[in-house]
Amino acid sequence: MIFVDGNPFPATSSQGKEVMFGLMEHPAVVAASDAFKSFPERKFSVLEDPGLQDRRWVYLFQREYATVDPSLVDFIGTDEATTCVGVVIRNQKNGMISVTHMDSPKVVSIGLKQMLLQLAAHDSDAEYDVHIVGAFDDVTPNYASSPSTTKQSSKLDGYSLPLCTKVVEALGKRQERFHMRTLFILGHNTKWDAQNIAYPIFNGLLVETSTGSVFPACFDRTTRCPDEVVRRIRVSASYEDPTWKGKLLDTYDTRTDQFVIAPCSWSFYQLNVAFALQNLSDEEILLQCSTSPSAEGPDFVNNLKRQWEYLFRHPKWQETFPRRQARVFVRSANGNWDLLPLSEKDAFDHVSGI
Repeated sequence: MIFVDGNPFPATSSQGKEVMFGLMEHPAVVAASDAFKSFPERKFSVLEDPGLQDRRWVYLFQREYATVDPSLVDFIGTDEATTCVGVVIRNQKNGMISVTHMDSPKVVSIGLKQMLLQLAAHDSDAEYDVHIVGAFDDVTPNYASSPSTTKQSSKLDGYSLPLCTKVVEALGKRQERFHMRTLFILGHNTKWDAQNIAYPIFNGLLVETSTGSVFPACFDRTTRCPDEVVRRIRVSASYEDPTWKGKLLDTYDTRTDQFVIAPCSWSFYQLNVAFALQNLSDEEILLQCSTSPSAEGPDFVNNLKRQWEYLFRHPKWQETFPRRQARVFVRSANGNWDLLPLSEKDAFDHVSGI
């Protein structure tokens, strides 16, 4: 059940778009969106702020999720969301926070269950604050603002609208009480240039865990860690791996404050796709690989090329995940992340009961 400004928001099972657009037009949500839009975007970078080495944060890539304990983690965030959404759910009683970067309606229902599993542990009566940021309007302005879309025109929905609709529907159908604090999506999160090309205003968020406050943010290679390239590959590979059908990707162990990159397999099909794409121009790669080519960041193509280079060097997924074991990273004294050798990882599994 969704609440806005302390009151239940009426929802129907058959009119998901109406509910979502109604939420977006609610005065409290509009005011929250205007306030969020006024925040300066925080650039989360160790190069620009070396003091971050003394802070603890968790970064999430597409389709990943993590639940963090504010006593162990200072910040959690994600970016690179154009037609995706960042979803933040915070337990009002104990302050535990779960964040995900959702990229498809197919992962929403099970994904919310995964997020709430730890948040609701031993606290079935908890209420939750919710923040949803991202998913700019990737269809025409007039079309996106209308809830009366017909089935015949549903193919014109783009990517953002179906995803946002599914998230709102799924929250509304659950028994928990969700207080919508931020709904900065679609038209709220869109700007247009002189050629009427749409762009997201913000494509990332950062949560300050001690307060639950959410800010617009962007990250770089110094803070998108650990195991950046492998985790990026895992996103696309997960769609071929039946283990992850309909699920968000397990990434982080809440209790131990360690990154536990759950294994994922990839096939020679993915390798063949990489071989086929590598000789295209950057513009062609962008058009082939992005749901929103005009809205991607400047490093989008370079990030893809780094993934392909890794696949060429490690065509068999077993080289990355021996014995289909997770890759476990522990925080070092200097603020970096160290990969546990497999022998130490076995010991970690035994102690953790994995």
